[in-house]
Amino acid sequence: MKRLNRRSFLKGLASAATLPVIIPASALGRGQRPAPSERITMGFIGMGSMGMYNLQGFLEKPDVQVLSVCDVNPSGDNYAGSGLKGRDPARELVESYYAENSPMASYTGCDAYPFFWQVLERDDIDAVCLALPDHWHGYMTVMAAKAGKDMYSEKPLSRTIHEGRLMVNAVRKYDVIFQTGSQQRSEQNFRHACELVRNGYIGDVQKVYAQVGGISRPFPHSNPEPIPEGFLYELWLGNAPSAPYHHERVSGGYNTEEGAWRAWRPYSAGHVADWGAHNFDISLWGLGLDHSAPAQIIHASDADENELTLVYDDHPPIIKKKGPHDGMIQFIGTDGWVGVSRGDIWASDEKLLTLEMKPSDTHLYRSKDHRRDFLNCIKTHSLPICDVEIGHSSSVACLTSEICMRLGRTLEFNPIKETFMDEEANHLLTRKMRGPWSL
Repeated sequence: MKRLNRRSFLKGLASAATLPVIIPASALGRGQRPAPSERITMGFIGMGSMGMYNLQGFLEKPDVQVLSVCDVNPSGDNYAGSGLKGRDPARELVESYYAENSPMASYTGCDAYPFFWQVLERDDIDAVCLALPDHWHGYMTVMAAKAGKDMYSEKPLSRTIHEGRLMVNAVRKYDVIFQTGSQQRSEQNFRHACELVRNGYIGDVQKVYAQVGGISRPFPHSNPEPIPEGFLYELWLGNAPSAPYHHERVSGGYNTEEGAWRAWRPYSAGHVADWGAHNFDISLWGLGLDHSAPAQIIHASDADENELTLVYDDHPPIIKKKGPHDGMIQFIGTDGWVGVSRGDIWASDEKLLTLEMKPSDTHLYRSKDHRRDFLNCIKTHSLPICDVEIGHSSSVACLTSEICMRLGRTLEFNPIKETFMDEEANHLLTRKMRGPWSL
């Protein structure tokens, strides 16, 4: 096998625009267990907690064949949480799964790579699953699009608004399928709540509450720690500023108060992006505001309810706080309310919970399985339930909120140009990427 390095990877991408836009033969899966030539072949980049979770989910799909896994960490011992993580455990999971579900006593058809370009260079891989820290999302998506790969990528879409727009442009230019991992759109309770709202069953919506937390902060520890053996820490940092290794810097934990990469500014906007990509996203879906951006972000010090408020032209405000009723997202109307969280839904009138939509009502995109929806859209070459532009709209809600909270003042935003009427805020629309990882 030829030696793979970043130079050969970039050289190969230089001609990516000439790749034919076709549905690969391997995407035409049929039956309970299609022949290998008829399966969607996948590679996985990022084998932390969500990467392993997604890997297990896609392995169960009979029309998927996992050909490779990739992570800068061989074992994942320094990733947060329990369970298998890292590229070697990921490969073992794939090979043991296929061995247990086939007549073969063993299976060795999954490659484990330390470098992401080793996955993207492979012509026999149709799609990739990306589960990486937020600061890698923009670069990796653009490179995967240039390589002609369909993508299932974890939320939030991007680290900055500018990177999000570049991601949308690349996905459209290279005509690939992109599913944002905001999987709440594929859960029945969220769809039902949004259909109740969209069809006026709670009257005219007055306001929406989205329970979302705060922003990231500078990394607080200055004492360096030894880099674990085999861990390619410089590649983990990638386009982020150079910084000494510390286990809390790279931890994949979800508690941003205790410390994890989601808590630190170079790598994430914090809880407002991590959960805003879910709860702002459902708020926008219920209001019919996909492909929209706020015109004003009202700082808590100026807001009626002492919490940040997103204002969309001629639409009810979205308030970043827990509402007065049950549910992480609550829609308050003139004739009632509906609240929804994972696994449950509440309403001012219990009859709303089992109400059947009329044929004449607005029926939202129906997906029962976020990953299955992605695979189906590869086969039909159609937009999935949480396409890149929908992911970008939700990300803009998150990131304008982050900037508002960082600056501590109310901001005006141009939804068309995606710029603020504030120069200091405009400087935060993008960030300097450390070379050679630039867009």
